[in-house]
Amino acid sequence: MRYLLIISILLFAFVFPVPKVEASVHVSAESAVLIDQSTGRVLYEKNANERSLIASITKIMTAIVAIESGKLNEYVSVSDRSIGTEGSSIYLTKEDQFTLEELVYGLMLRSGNDAAVAISEQVGGSEEGFVHLMNEKADWIGMTDTHFDNPHGLDSDTHFSTAYDMALLMKYAMENETFVEISGTKSFKANDRDYSWHNKNKLLTSLYEYCIGGKTGYTKAAGRTLVTAAEKNGQRLIAVTINGPDDWNDHIQMFEWGFQTFDQAELQSKGVYSYQKNKSGDIVQGKVTENLTYPLKAGEIDQIEAKITLTTAETPTEKLGKKVFYLNEEKIAETTIYRMDEKVNDKSGPERFWPQLWSAFSRIIGGNYD
Repeated sequence: MRYLLIISILLFAFVFPVPKVEASVHVSAESAVLIDQSTGRVLYEKNANERSLIASITKIMTAIVAIESGKLNEYVSVSDRSIGTEGSSIYLTKEDQFTLEELVYGLMLRSGNDAAVAISEQVGGSEEGFVHLMNEKADWIGMTDTHFDNPHGLDSDTHFSTAYDMALLMKYAMENETFVEISGTKSFKANDRDYSWHNKNKLLTSLYEYCIGGKTGYTKAAGRTLVTAAEKNGQRLIAVTINGPDDWNDHIQMFEWGFQTFDQAELQSKGVYSYQKNKSGDIVQGKVTENLTYPLKAGEIDQIEAKITLTTAETPTEKLGKKVFYLNEEKIAETTIYRMDEKVNDKSGPERFWPQLWSAFSRIIGGNYD
């Protein structure tokens, strides 16, 4: 009887499987976004395009502009203007001898507003000149709902951004190895200090083992702002919250949901493939040089459609064509198909029959054919 009961339970579970419970995200922040770093796909959003005060997450832009200036080894002259900047500080003095790189550490780890102004004057010639560089970079990245008035993030009516724009900025910055190193440093000691600067990002230092960097921010008007990046099993995600009273938990929840819900699915593996030209019917070979992955939820891989376009140029070029991938009719990714030396067969004759037959057979058995 006991065995019969067990068998009945197993059969019931097979016929009527337990429905999969989909995790949900509830954040305290007024606006938030979670994106995949490699592709930029938005995995979660809440008022992500709403313009807001952003406080010290501004300093992500300050840091990347400084890093890209090529002046990190220069010593910085500390001005009275930088010393007198209100708010969070690394307590600069006229006698300090810091390199620009050391000040970027002070900027990112301790959120020094004085460091921000000193950096801006060194790199841009003046704070105003540097702000111009910040806005130029924002335009170049595609931050269409962003405007900077200063390098530190103190409140201003025309100093604003959105959760989505700040995610774009962090995605861009995380492609720079120096930024990744500085942003992910828990503690740093400058040569001109007898104590270390400890990173204010608690997600990095103690709360979340997968956090690899980020920047905190706060003003009374903006509330708590936070940008962080996390990596798990080779997948990197970026989270942004603006005016989030429980931002540490917001980010952990978004990251865990993102890592659990989205897998890096392989859309295209590198290799040599056969392609058929539409007009002539010729079978040609092309090569794909990189594996292409994209974050997908369960079941989405079955909704992917691909369209191959081969060049019609009479003069051969290095590129044979491209393969574009669509999810629910929206373009999500593409890969370049590079030309091989020769086409496989002529336009007529028996030599054409066998490659086409093999191509058809490869499609049926799932062979190496696109």
